[in-house]
Amino acid sequence: MKRSLAAAGLVLVIASLALKVAAENKSYHPDLHWLAPESAIARPNPLVGNAEAVKGGKKLFHRYCADCHGADGKGVGRAANLQSADVQIESDGILFWKITNGNLDRGMPSFSGLPELERWQLALYIHKMN
Repeated sequence: MKRSLAAAGLVLVIASLALKVAAENKSYHPDLHWLAPESAIARPNPLVGNAEAVKGGKKLFHRYCADCHGADGKGVGRAANLQSADVQIESDGILFWKITNGNLDRGMPSFSGLPELERWQLALYIHKMN
């Protein structure tokens, strides 16, 4: 009985890992036409260094972003893999701009309706994903 429970547990772990790997968007490539303006690139995040803001960003991410980007941010379907180097090298200002404006050609809606500080929290949290 113990052996069959252990085997069943192992099967569940393997299946869970397989689903996680299958859900990752390994084919993600950034949209080279979706470029933030110069003014956005250097825009500083007013919440830098605020650990509570990162925690808030995590909650916001799971509420608004995880359905498309996955709970771990690796992307589902066409959604960007937020852990990828292409995303992680972007400044908070670029991420804020992209969250604000969206890119409907790639399926990313605008979140300009979220309060500005919440969009900054999301940018902080995205950089903590890798």
